[in-house]
Amino acid sequence: MDYAKLLQDLIETVIAQGASDLHLSAQAQPSIRVSGTLTPLLNMQKLSNDDLLGILGQLLPADRKNKFLETQEADFSYSYGEKVRFRGNAYFERGAVGIALRLIPRVIRTLSELNIPPVVENFAAREQGFFLVVGPVGQGKTTTLAALIEKINLERPEHIITIEDPIEYLFENKKSMIEQREVKVDTSDFHAALSSVFRQDVDVLMIGEMRTPETMATAVTAAETGHLVFSTLHTNNAAQTVDRIIDSFPANQQDQIRVQLAGSLAGILSQRLVPRVSGGLIPACELLINNNAVANLIREKRTHEIQTVIETGGDEGMIDMNRTLAQLVRSGDITVETAYSRSWSPKTLERLL
Repeated sequence: MDYAKLLQDLIETVIAQGASDLHLSAQAQPSIRVSGTLTPLLNMQKLSNDDLLGILGQLLPADRKNKFLETQEADFSYSYGEKVRFRGNAYFERGAVGIALRLIPRVIRTLSELNIPPVVENFAAREQGFFLVVGPVGQGKTTTLAALIEKINLERPEHIITIEDPIEYLFENKKSMIEQREVKVDTSDFHAALSSVFRQDVDVLMIGEMRTPETMATAVTAAETGHLVFSTLHTNNAAQTVDRIIDSFPANQQDQIRVQLAGSLAGILSQRLVPRVSGGLIPACELLINNNAVANLIREKRTHEIQTVIETGGDEGMIDMNRTLAQLVRSGDITVETAYSRSWSPKTLERLL
């Protein structure tokens, strides 16, 4: 079989259908995700394990394919001409290969184009601090971070370093100088790359994902020492994010990280992509902005009260998820049923509708 042609046909289908993801599994037809819904491509034949190995040979160079067969896991990026890029993951399931590809557009959209609240732009103007974009997988976190980095790139002469696994959006130097480092290609791991940034005269640092306490500690330290740091976590909301960071450390280190985080945190944006009535997806957001009250709650182990600060902090620019959902219902962008399905507190949402 011509696997180059098969891969080309699959990618062209993703582009034509406006899909965000392509899923390939043995003994199944390829599936694509469009506006959040997974749909099999019924006009295509089921793929065999040999087919998947053939496609993988188009996605990975021979040495990385062989490494995958040894380790049974691989993260990678793949460029399809000048049109699009993909973030990929290859894995085994029931002894056969599986491949998941996430489409990454070449064009980096602005925060306004992404329907992210304008107040979020303020974090790109900061000189230092720690800003997190959080949420489950597939909720647009990387796209929002890319928009923030590109805003700095367009407006300020800064040295920006990204550490990613793999590299997703590709940046071109504009006012800033941007260097992108890929884990397992340009550096051995996140921690090794982070340990080096202090000797690289960096102004802005973007960490694709914080996976270990060592990475978190170095990121917080970088923010403390005059750098602007952006990253992501797979958490649901601001309070849970703070707890996740602190709980990642041994008990004897948690008081120290509380103090550091209280002093260095700039804000936390939690976002969900929800189905729009008119088609496509629209983000629903929660935004925590660190102020004296929030910093005190972090230091005093009262993170369970952070949600109340967000709900009452609208005058300072904070955004409550339930209020966002209610506003989207009133504007006709989403249905009431969709709002309830995405709410963390349906009873509170009910009072706002």
